[in-house]
Amino acid sequence: MNGTPPRYGAPQRRAFAISLALTLAALAAGLDRAKAGETVTDGRGRLVEITDTSRIVSIGGSVTEILYDLDLADRIVAVDDTSLYPPEALKTKPSVGYVRALSAEGVLSQGPTLILAEADAGPPPVVDVLMSAAVPFVVLDGRKTPEAVADHIRFVAKAVGETQKGDALAKEVEVGFDRLAAARAKVATPPRVVFVMSLRDGQPLVAGEGTAADAMIRLAGAENAAKGIKGYKAMTTEAMVEAAPEAVIMMRQGPTPVTAETVFAAPAFAGSPAAQAKRLVLVDGLGALGFGPRSPEILLSLCGALDPACTAPAP
Repeated sequence: MNGTPPRYGAPQRRAFAISLALTLAALAAGLDRAKAGETVTDGRGRLVEITDTSRIVSIGGSVTEILYDLDLADRIVAVDDTSLYPPEALKTKPSVGYVRALSAEGVLSQGPTLILAEADAGPPPVVDVLMSAAVPFVVLDGRKTPEAVADHIRFVAKAVGETQKGDALAKEVEVGFDRLAAARAKVATPPRVVFVMSLRDGQPLVAGEGTAADAMIRLAGAENAAKGIKGYKAMTTEAMVEAAPEAVIMMRQGPTPVTAETVFAAPAFAGSPAAQAKRLVLVDGLGALGFGPRSPEILLSLCGALDPACTAPAP
């Protein structure tokens, strides 16, 4: 090598110029989309004008998952502690704290041009401050249904100027829920189950009516044995005996591993069909309860774990 730089002919120079022009055009198009204006009506019925989506604070695991699926990770400047999927979200982005325990200063200090949040973002006084701030604050509605998942995807996509990508992703999710419904139809007798959020001194905190877990149970082809309970409440031994669950569902996440031995050692489960069979089913908490893009496949897996008849052909 003599150190003389290589000489390129006219064809190579033209090819390089075309490649550079296309790259710059793509970058400019992306910037234009990030700066494009959009007006949306959010989950609280508020009309919110969005003019810049280049710096997004994502609050809520499903919101973060949607943004990543729309290939917008580079626009996210911070997430909340429930943004567990994809794993790199919390590993590579600053956290603004737990979705229900935010601070206005913590969120606004990230310098966002847009804040997207799930319906349960809180506490309410902080949300009030964020809604009155100069930065657009957009909240999803709180529905937990298959239709809502697709609607939320399209809503987020519209807010960030990616309607085509959002529609394609929403259609994939709709197909997934159709497969789940077909598989669920094969379940002859819905198994009676309880979803246990935690065990406190041996007493289970269970999910009753009106919870995301209740919706999860029904979509997975099962029956919530915690009837008559609203929200998340502790269930007494007497109530558990009457409920007679055939299986217990718990979240896989947590500081200590959850095992059938530790769960069914709790007196509340003594004599229940679930304890006799040691039937404990662990689920991905965000995937099963968050009602995001992965919900159809995770709920199908749960349905199959509860009843082997619940199967669907490969997509």
